[in-house]
Amino acid sequence: MSEEDEMQGDSPQSLRNRKKDREDDDDSAPTPAPPQPPKNKWKNAWTRFLFSVPMIGGFILILWLGPFYVALLVISLQVKSFHELMVIGHSKYSSLELPWYRVLNWYFLSVANYFFFGESLTSYFRNLFVGEDYLNKLANYHRFISYWMYLGGFIAFVLSLQKKKYMVQFTLFGWTHIVLLCCVVQSHLIIQNCFEGLYWLLYPASMVICNDIMAYFFGFFFGKTPLIKLSPKKTWEGFIGGFFATMVFGVIVSKTMYQFKHLICPVEFDGSSLVISNCDPGYVFNQQTFNVPSGIQGILSLFGVTWSSVSLRPIHFHGAVMAMFASLIAPFGGFFASGFKRAFKLKDFGDLIPGHGGVIDRMDCQFLMGTFVFVYYYSFIKSVSVNSVLQIIYGMPGESQVDLYNALGEHLSSRGLL
Repeated sequence: MSEEDEMQGDSPQSLRNRKKDREDDDDSAPTPAPPQPPKNKWKNAWTRFLFSVPMIGGFILILWLGPFYVALLVISLQVKSFHELMVIGHSKYSSLELPWYRVLNWYFLSVANYFFFGESLTSYFRNLFVGEDYLNKLANYHRFISYWMYLGGFIAFVLSLQKKKYMVQFTLFGWTHIVLLCCVVQSHLIIQNCFEGLYWLLYPASMVICNDIMAYFFGFFFGKTPLIKLSPKKTWEGFIGGFFATMVFGVIVSKTMYQFKHLICPVEFDGSSLVISNCDPGYVFNQQTFNVPSGIQGILSLFGVTWSSVSLRPIHFHGAVMAMFASLIAPFGGFFASGFKRAFKLKDFGDLIPGHGGVIDRMDCQFLMGTFVFVYYYSFIKSVSVNSVLQIIYGMPGESQVDLYNALGEHLSSRGLL
């Protein structure tokens, strides 16, 4: 009698028992992981603290050294983040021996950096190329050159395709481009913020650091209510405590930072290196008087308050917005990273920083915050400056510059300014 005939005469319970026996005998069935010993959270907290202090101190030192070293730091973090994510993608299919995989990854990273940072140089420091014919041509044809560099990698990828490996190769090709979007584009925007003044890098970064530390602190001592399943260690107590602590910290730090021109003045090129310009504080950092709307005046009068106007620096309002984003939205970058690690069954993205993990474990929220600051700054704060107009003029042909000079002279003369 065959096994199928035997199964037809068995009861449902017998069939279930037989199926269970076959699964128990199958060596390929996954075995449950052995129970893990409870972690010493005090030891982990102490390790995090010991390595957090030198990291924060090193960051402050690099800020003091100037924008060139800050840009190098951001690029270094970007490259390491890219490496950590590429290792994850490659480890899953390492046994297939994919041709040119690693070479093409680093090639596409180089092309992306050439394109984005070349864009920054041509838009901010066009005067770098004045008088240098070959540099001026590189600036004028930058996008065309970048496009053909990318096409070279694209063609190399198509030539590397191998039969029976197509699906894996196209999957990793898409993976590479997603990582480039997450790492290179975000780091490019952060450096753009830095060029506008170190304040727009330091202030939001310090908000994220404060929120991370205070959320960990409140969650460590008072956390009882889980916040999100993607990150079981996160609690509502830590999330709410981190929010209020960050808002208070933001007010204090903002009042301190805007007093230093080293932080609020944009970057310029002095002929040999990037330096902080000697600027006058802009509108956003100066005391301004604002009229209180009549509707709000009516509400305040109910409490015996008669305010027709209020005097404050606009940066206080903008700082509060950034602090709120750092507390309420930026943590979702960490939640996203936690879900990513769960998908690949990882504890951390790397082991570079004891107690913290890899670079992405520390930068997941910073990348999201840097993008927000870039969008917010260019939407609500940045105005047209003389320097930005000059950069455009420097890129014009000489004849056009002369025509502009004559037209501007006639305009100023007609207004009696010359």
